[in-house]
Amino acid sequence: MSTIDASTPTAVAPAAEPVDNYLTYTRGFLSWALTLDHKRIGVMYMFSVLLSFLVGGIFALLVRTELLTPGPTIPGVDANLYNQFFTLHGAIMVFLVIIPSIPAALGNFVLPVMLGAKDVAFPRLNLGSYYLWIIGAICAVASLLYGGFDTGWTFYTPYSTTTSTGGVIPVVIGVFILGFSSIFTGINFVVTIHKLRPPGMTWFRMPLFLWALYATALIQVLATPVLGITLLMLIVERVAQIGLFDPAMGGDPVLFQHFFWFYSHPAVYIMILPAMGIISEIISVHAHRHIFGYRFIAFSSVAIAIFSFLVWGHHMFTSGQSPLMNTLFSAITFSVAIPSAIKVFNWLATLYKGSISLNTPMLYGLGFIFLFTIGGLTGLHLGTLNTDIHLHDTYFVVAHFHYVMMGSALIAMIGGLHHWWPKMSGRMYNESHGAIGFWLVFIGFNVTFFTQFMLGSHGMPRRYYDYQPEFQSYHVISTIGSYIMALGFFWTAYYLIASLVSGRKAPSNPWGGRSLEWQCTSPPPHDNFKTTPSVGDCYDFSVVHWDEAEGGYVVDRDADPETRSAH
Repeated sequence: MSTIDASTPTAVAPAAEPVDNYLTYTRGFLSWALTLDHKRIGVMYMFSVLLSFLVGGIFALLVRTELLTPGPTIPGVDANLYNQFFTLHGAIMVFLVIIPSIPAALGNFVLPVMLGAKDVAFPRLNLGSYYLWIIGAICAVASLLYGGFDTGWTFYTPYSTTTSTGGVIPVVIGVFILGFSSIFTGINFVVTIHKLRPPGMTWFRMPLFLWALYATALIQVLATPVLGITLLMLIVERVAQIGLFDPAMGGDPVLFQHFFWFYSHPAVYIMILPAMGIISEIISVHAHRHIFGYRFIAFSSVAIAIFSFLVWGHHMFTSGQSPLMNTLFSAITFSVAIPSAIKVFNWLATLYKGSISLNTPMLYGLGFIFLFTIGGLTGLHLGTLNTDIHLHDTYFVVAHFHYVMMGSALIAMIGGLHHWWPKMSGRMYNESHGAIGFWLVFIGFNVTFFTQFMLGSHGMPRRYYDYQPEFQSYHVISTIGSYIMALGFFWTAYYLIASLVSGRKAPSNPWGGRSLEWQCTSPPPHDNFKTTPSVGDCYDFSVVHWDEAEGGYVVDRDADPETRSAH
């Protein structure tokens, strides 16, 4: 296995930037604010999500800084304010960042181009979903004007219906609105994939990223209404004092947990399934090798979507469920490991004997496999009844959750952003800077959260403002790791923004990709393709070669038997 594709020149000739690309064909604020172009909507989503990521990350750094020492660390921060810090961090990261980051941001940009379509099926609905996201985000942030909220991102009752903080209702309304944004995006993607595939693109010629987005969209459409109804019930109880969840009024707080996790565990796969789709593209393209086990990976996405609706009870092993229910939920939880392992082993088989380019997207792809494997293996401890009793509500859960959500979903999103950055921006970033950014993020992440596995196994509870002195050394190491990781993210933002100004122009196909988005110019034109693109095997790299005049890779149509027979 080689580490660098020797056929790739180190100096790339500049590619001509199309005059009518989606960034320049109309100008002005209103042309963006009222656009129906899926690419511009995807870019607006991406900007909004990354801004939310900055805010959520600041709250995370405040939490880690406060935990540097037992007792008060940051002047003026008491236990109540600390509770608001980790609540805001969790709510922002889950509802404003990770859930929409890949489907709504990268998915909106890439899906129609990768599908060979001119746009999504319902462009106006697509724009409407973005503005619903904006309204929901404003409502959530408005909670700060009403005293904030400190319930945790799960809004557990009866505390959320009885706490005196006035920000609970605004943030719950905001999440309710964000749910509609998610549903509209899911509907759009399902219809687009069903109805707008070009001639020759059958289900088993679709790139695996589209399979992942399709499975994710089904979860969005089917699971999100449950959360919306649950949050409305919470508002009704808090405002009208109707006993739905509060035992003091005849309600059942465990019922809220069932409703919440029936959505929120599938929501985990809204975050991770698109990430897995990105990794399938990154691994195949940057190893220059046909994806191994295409159909197994495709069907495993559907299997994960189905399993996601059946395992919510593993969040409630300590809630008083019957032993039989606990046993069933534990067994089904272990079953999820099968389709997840199918993906990991097929990615590793794809890498075997591949011509691997260790560029920035591939570094994030390999980092994802490492981190996701740790997240999955530590999930076994939480799915096992006897160990979960000890580890429940400790920092072990925090570490596991972050390895799956941030170390996997967010790392894949950043990898996908680097993978499609030349297509989105028309500019290439500095690869050396990209590698530095990756290693800062990767090392900082592991220092931060692997330490928390040890904290949790020794009994440190999560969400605690104060702790025993014997835990301090672990907290210090974890906090130092968070600073390193933050430096990596700021460095990444720096060189990506710098590439917009000084980066060399990107060719149409800088990586040697085979799927349809690499057949249009960088950046893509307004309608994506001047003519209907030719559909072939999107993972057959034998017909892709470097073209010096193009300054990038091109697909040799004469060498492609599928394309030749189609003509």
